[in-house]
Amino acid sequence: MSKKVPYRTYLSEEQMPKYWYNLRADMKEQHEPYINPGTMKPVTFEDLLPVFCEELVRQEMNTTDRYIDIPGEVLDFYRTYRPSPLIRAYNLEKELNTPAKIYYKFEGNNTSGSHKLNSAVAQVYYAKKQGITSLTTETGAGQWGTALSMAAAYFNMPLTVFMVKVSAEQKPYRKAIIETFGAKVVKSPSDTTEIGKVILGSDPNSGGSLGCAISEAVEQAVKTPNCRYVLGSVLDQVLLHQAIIGSEAKIAMDMLGEYPDVVIGCIGGGSNFGGIISEYMADRLNGKACPRFIAVEPASCPSLTRGKYAYDFCDTGKITPLAKMYTLGSGFKPSPIHAGGLRYHGMSPIVSKLYHDGYIDEVRAVGQKSVFEAARLFSKAETILPAPESSHAIKAAIDEAIKCRESGESKTILFNLTGTGYFDMAAYMKFNDGDMEDYIPSDEELSEGFESLKEIPLNR
Repeated sequence: MSKKVPYRTYLSEEQMPKYWYNLRADMKEQHEPYINPGTMKPVTFEDLLPVFCEELVRQEMNTTDRYIDIPGEVLDFYRTYRPSPLIRAYNLEKELNTPAKIYYKFEGNNTSGSHKLNSAVAQVYYAKKQGITSLTTETGAGQWGTALSMAAAYFNMPLTVFMVKVSAEQKPYRKAIIETFGAKVVKSPSDTTEIGKVILGSDPNSGGSLGCAISEAVEQAVKTPNCRYVLGSVLDQVLLHQAIIGSEAKIAMDMLGEYPDVVIGCIGGGSNFGGIISEYMADRLNGKACPRFIAVEPASCPSLTRGKYAYDFCDTGKITPLAKMYTLGSGFKPSPIHAGGLRYHGMSPIVSKLYHDGYIDEVRAVGQKSVFEAARLFSKAETILPAPESSHAIKAAIDEAIKCRESGESKTILFNLTGTGYFDMAAYMKFNDGDMEDYIPSDEELSEGFESLKEIPLNR
């Protein structure tokens, strides 16, 4: 089979971007401001300082600078695993007998096995530079907790990780690797925080959620001297750091003389999807090109496809600022599917605004059995075992390629392979044994989460 481009395209270190692209600078309209739940007024710079590092607050509120320089120490760390490769999925194309050209950006070439390290190292760097002496965070599937523990070890920063209880039990090896890097893991909900005690009091058998773990991590951060909270998705600062994925992808695609017709990413909080679409969304916003953007979420936690566009708390304990986003309600209890990193009730305000304004063309909600079918097909063809989260994007890419086969139309498809599934073997075993089930919440179940939105004055 003749190939016009190599299987893998690597940038040199010199070609790696030295800046983060700030998508907000090109957005036609900004997302609604975060709201201080105490005053019900837009949050100020000072409001966020007890929770986040000063420089990260600046990045969170920056709507004007298109490019923000990546600090030298962060670049030095990036060079241990970046640039990440752009891969042409020739074997998958052959397996599908499709005229489509399929590319994926592979973010799994580091110990965390995911894209999360891109923001983790930046956030820990800024904390260390400010003189912060400890950090707290939450993690679902464990990729973010693993990545942050790596960055914290590199900068010698003490870290406490509140890990969603059901994920800690499903993925004990993730917990083990976080602890190997020196971080402390607390299963959430826990009895170490007031919010955790309240949640356990109402539901002693709670398996937890990302919203619950966020509440506990924020509570500990604000109560601990010289401690700050860091977050692996949702916030603008995280999408800023993850934009390096899209920047590298665009440079590599340009080198090959390629431009995607379709850009695909899985979506839970929005970090990896926001990262892969970044530079291509800039082209669309500025009228240079019009690629199609497809986000893929789990049918069991359908914040974009079935959620409300409203102000909501980012956490279950209702102590964070209010964000205007697509949400299932902060009290929504997601089912314990194996794509733990996508079990979040809300969505990035940036992604929510882009979707609401029509710049994201389609969101698909898919069941986990079809996702693992796609993962198995991909792993056989491309020899990479993908994470359950990433496999949502694979599912959509395969479906798009099959459409091309049926229509005879050749399209260029780009998706983000955010991580590997080597710590998700319990999930693969369930799938292989036929024990995996799909779960789709009923309208009645979703309405329970939506009830809390009515209590927020801004939604009336």
